[in-house]
Amino acid sequence: MKGSITLSFLIIFIFYFLDLFAAPTRHLCNPDQRDAILEFKNEFETLEASCFDSIPPKTDSWTNNSDCCYWDGIKCDAKFGDVIELDLSFSCLSGQLNSNSSLFSLPQLRSLTTLDLSNNDFIGQIPSSLETLSNLTTFDISRNHFSGKIPSSLGNLSHLTFLDFSHNNFSGQIPSSLGHLSHLTSFNLSYNNFSGWIPSSIGNLSSLTNLCLTRNSLDGELPSSLGSLFHLTFLILDRNRFSGEIPSPLGNLTHLTSLNFHHNNFFGKIPSSLGNLSHLSYLVLSVNNFVGEIPSSFGNLNELAIFVVDYNSLSGSLPLALLNLTKLSKLSLIYNHFSGTLPSNMSSLTNLELFDATENDFTGTLPSSLFTIPSLETISLVNNQLNGTLEFGNISLSSNLTVLRLGNNNFRGPIHKSISKLVNLKELDISHCNTQGLVDFTIFSQLKSLEHLYLSHLNTTTTIDLNAILSSFQLLDSLDLSGNHVSTTNKRSLSDSSLLLISQLYLSGCGITEVPEFLRTQKLMVTLEISNNKIKGQVPGWLWFLPVLQYVNLSNNTFIGFERITKLGLSSVQEPTISKFFGSNNNFTGKIPSLICELPYLSTLDLSNNKFNGSIPSCTGYLQAPYIQALNLRNNRLSGGLPKNLFESLISLDVGYNQLVGKLPRSLIHISSLEVLNVESNRINDTFPFWLSSLEELQVLVLRSNAFYGPIEQTQFSKLQIIDISGNQFNGTLPPNFFVNWTAMFSLERNEDQSNVETMPLSESKYMSTDYYYFVSMVLIYKGVEMELGKIPNSIGLLKELHVLNLSNNAFTGHIPSSMGNLTALESLDVSQNKLSGEIPQELGKLSYLAYMNFSHNQLVGLLPGGTQFQTQNCSSFADNQGLFGPSLEKVCEDIHAKTSQPGEMPEQEEEEEEEEVLNWIAAAIGSILGTAFGLTFGYILFSYKPDWF
Repeated sequence: MKGSITLSFLIIFIFYFLDLFAAPTRHLCNPDQRDAILEFKNEFETLEASCFDSIPPKTDSWTNNSDCCYWDGIKCDAKFGDVIELDLSFSCLSGQLNSNSSLFSLPQLRSLTTLDLSNNDFIGQIPSSLETLSNLTTFDISRNHFSGKIPSSLGNLSHLTFLDFSHNNFSGQIPSSLGHLSHLTSFNLSYNNFSGWIPSSIGNLSSLTNLCLTRNSLDGELPSSLGSLFHLTFLILDRNRFSGEIPSPLGNLTHLTSLNFHHNNFFGKIPSSLGNLSHLSYLVLSVNNFVGEIPSSFGNLNELAIFVVDYNSLSGSLPLALLNLTKLSKLSLIYNHFSGTLPSNMSSLTNLELFDATENDFTGTLPSSLFTIPSLETISLVNNQLNGTLEFGNISLSSNLTVLRLGNNNFRGPIHKSISKLVNLKELDISHCNTQGLVDFTIFSQLKSLEHLYLSHLNTTTTIDLNAILSSFQLLDSLDLSGNHVSTTNKRSLSDSSLLLISQLYLSGCGITEVPEFLRTQKLMVTLEISNNKIKGQVPGWLWFLPVLQYVNLSNNTFIGFERITKLGLSSVQEPTISKFFGSNNNFTGKIPSLICELPYLSTLDLSNNKFNGSIPSCTGYLQAPYIQALNLRNNRLSGGLPKNLFESLISLDVGYNQLVGKLPRSLIHISSLEVLNVESNRINDTFPFWLSSLEELQVLVLRSNAFYGPIEQTQFSKLQIIDISGNQFNGTLPPNFFVNWTAMFSLERNEDQSNVETMPLSESKYMSTDYYYFVSMVLIYKGVEMELGKIPNSIGLLKELHVLNLSNNAFTGHIPSSMGNLTALESLDVSQNKLSGEIPQELGKLSYLAYMNFSHNQLVGLLPGGTQFQTQNCSSFADNQGLFGPSLEKVCEDIHAKTSQPGEMPEQEEEEEEEEVLNWIAAAIGSILGTAFGLTFGYILFSYKPDWF
C-alpha cells in the first residue's frame, strides 16, 4: 500500500515537471502577434550608419519560424504568451513611424506595456493613434530625430509611469492633457525645441519623482502647482527661458535631491523656503538674474554637496550658516556682487573640493584656513578686492590642491615661500600681485607638477630669466609673464631635447627687443602673445611653419616687414595653421604681403595703423584662400579700389583712413555674414548704397568723410544699429516715415546667453558672433556743414532703443517731433545749430535717462519742460532761443536773453568749452550705458567710429 502511494506521487511529480518544462512549447508566441511584429520591423530600414558602437541590431534574431517570445527585445506574458514588452533600442532602425503602422492598427499588440524605440534614427511625428496602446506603462523614444508636436491624445495613456522623449526635435507646447497621467513617475522632455509655458496641470502628476526639461525654449513663469509634486526628487529645468521669481511653494518638495535652474531668466530674490529642502544634495541656480543675498536658511541644507549660483547679481556677504554644510564639495559663486570678508574658519567645510568666487567684491585677507582642508582641489578668487600679503598659513601635508587662482586682487608685499609646499599644484595664478620689490622666483621651482603658471604684472624690480623658468618645469603648458621685465638671452646651454615644449606663451609688455630664438623649436606652440614690446626688424619666416600655431599677436612693436618666404602653402612640408594674426601699430611698409593668401585657416587679420601702401590683395586664384571673418586695415596708405572679390566669409571689414577710390563693389551683397562695414575717411565716390540693405546681418555702417553723393533713398536695414554717413555730399530731404523699417532700434531683444551678464558700456558693445573679441568705441565730434534736410521725421520716435542722438549742425526746420518722447532709453540729445522752431515737446521732460541735451542756436519758443533732467543742464544748452521761458530755464540761466550771438554763430571759446563738455559727458556715458548707439548727421559727423582689437 505504501509503495503504491509512493509510485503515484512519483508519477504526479514527473507529469508536473513535464508540464512545467513543456509550457514554453505549448504556449508559443501568438502567430498573429509574431506576424504583426515582423510587419512592424519591415516598415523600417536597418542601417549600419545608425548603429551604436557596432552593437548588432536586436532584430537579427527575429526569424519567421521561431518563437517570438525568445526574440531579442521581446518579452511575453508568462501565462498567456502575449507580447507585453517591445524593446528595439539600439537596433539601427531608420524611418518614419506612421499612424497606420501595424503597431497601432493591429489589435494583436494591444497588450504592450513597454515600448522602447530609443537610440535609433526614427524621424517624423508621433501619430495620435499611439493612444490605442492603452496598456502602456513605459514609453521611451529618446535619442532619435522625431519632430513636430506631442499629440494631446498621449494624455489618454492613463497607465503610463515612464515617459522619455529626450534628445529629439520636438517643438510646440507641452500638452496640458499630460496632466492626466496620474501614475507617471518619470517625465523627460529634455534636449528638444519645446516652447511656451509649463502647463499648470503638471501639478496633478502626484506620483512624479523625476521631471527633466533641460535644453528647450520653454518660457514664462513656473506654475506654483509644481509645489504639489510632493514625491519629486529631481527637478531639472536648466537651459530654457523661464522668467519670473522662483515660486515659494517649491519649498514644499521635501523629497527633492536635485534642483537645477541653470541658464534661464529667473529674477528676484532666492526664496528662503528652499532652505526647507532637507534632502537636497544638488542646487544649481547659475546664469540667471537673481538679486539679494543667499538666504541664511540654506544653512539647514545638511545634505547639500553641490551649490552653484554663478553669473547672477547676488550681493551681501557669504552667510556664515553655509559653514554648517559639512557635506559640501563644490561652492561656486562666480560673477556676482558678493562683498565683505571671507569667513576665517572655512576649514569646517571638511569635504570641500572646489571653492570658486571669481569676479566678486570680496575684501580682506586670504583665509589661511582654506589651505588646511585636505580635500580641497581648486581655489579661485580671481578679480576680487582681497588685500594684505600672500600668506598661506599651515599648509596641510596631505594637501590635494591642484588649482590656485588669486590673480587681479590687491595683494601687496612679498610672496611667502610657503607656497612651495603646494607640490601638487597644476595651475597657479598670482598675476597683478603688487610685490613692491624683489621676487625670488626659485620658490616656484619646487612645484614640479605645474602646467599653467600666470605671473603677469607683479610690479617687481627683478628681471625674470625666461630660460631659467622654462628649465624648472617639465610639464609646463602655459606661461604668462606679461608686464614684467623679462630677459630672453641664453645664460646656459639648452639642447633641443631638454627644452620644454609649451603651447601658450604670453610676454606682452616685457621690454624684449627681439623674437626669442627658442620659439623656432616650439612644435606645440598654439598661442604666442608678444605685443607691446620693443621688437624691431622683420617678422621671422619660420614663424609661419610652427606646426600648430593658431594665435599670434605682434601689435605695438616696431616691426618693419616680413621675411621673404619662398615656399609656403601646398608646396611646403607643413601647411600653416595660423587663424588669428594681429600686427597693428607697427612700422610695416610696402605692400600687404601676398603670403596672407596662403594661410588657409586665417580668420582674423589686423594690420591697422601701419604704413602699408598699394592695393588690397583679393586672394583670387589661390587654391586655398583664407576664410577671413575679420579684416582690419584701417589707417594705412592703401590705394586703388576695394577688390571686387573680397572674402565671402567676412563678418567685419574696416578699411577706414586710407586712400581708397572708386565705388563700393556691388559684390559686397554676396557677403551675407557681414555685420560691420567701415570705409570712413577715404575717397570713395558713389551714391548711397541702399543695396546693402540686402545684407540681413549688417549692424554697423560707417561711410563718413568720403565723396558719396545724391539723395538718401528710403530703405530697410533690419538689424542696423550704428550708421554714420556724415561728411559726404548727400542731398534731398528725409521723408516722415524714413525710420519705419529700422526695426533693430525698435525693441532690441537681449541675447539669452547674455542675460546674466552685467550691463556693458558702449565702448565694449560686441557686434559680431565670431570667437574673437572685437569691440566698438565712439568719440563725439560735432562741427557741421548745413544742408536742406527739411523736418526731423516723426518716425524717429519708433527707435525706442536709441541711446545717443545727434542731429546738430544741420539745417533741420520745423518743430521737434513730440514722438521723441517715446525714446525712453535716450541718454544724449543734441539738436543744436539748426533752424528748429516751435516748442520743446513737454514729453521730453519724462525721459528719465536723458543726462545730456543741447537745444542751443535754434528758433525755439515756449515753456521749457520741467523735470530734473532739464534743471541740471548748463545754460548754454538753451542759448540763442530767445522765446524760451519757464521755471526750469530760470533755474539754470540767470539771463539767457543776455546772449547776443546770432543763430548759427558761436564764439570760438564758447564752442570749444561746449565741445569739451560734450566729450567729457560721452566719455562718462561710455563707461555706464548698454545698448546701441545710433548716429545720423547729414552735415559733418555725429561720432567717429574707432574699432579696438583685443
